[in-house]
Amino acid sequence: MNIKPLSDHILVEPTKEEEKTKTGILLPQTAEKERPEQGRVVAVGAGKKDKSGKHMPMEVKVGDKVLFSKYGPNEIKINEKEYLIAKEEDILAIIE
Repeated sequence: MNIKPLSDHILVEPTKEEEKTKTGILLPQTAEKERPEQGRVVAVGAGKKDKSGKHMPMEVKVGDKVLFSKYGPNEIKINEKEYLIAKEEDILAIIE
């Protein structure tokens, strides 16, 4: 399945958090985990249109590693794999 986000939406593959704490303790699968805040951009929309109808370019591109607001994006599942769909305004930074 091929997903093409519309307008200023971005499809993000969330980065899996480590299953181990900083001190080396392994966390069980049943441990309550925070929602991810980092991911890799998989697809981007064309961008918003300004008042004259011209597309405003997106600041992120496919392959960028991004930091986004924790509860801004919507969760979706495609072929049993979890992704997030976020608006460009939910993206806080590009990680270099």
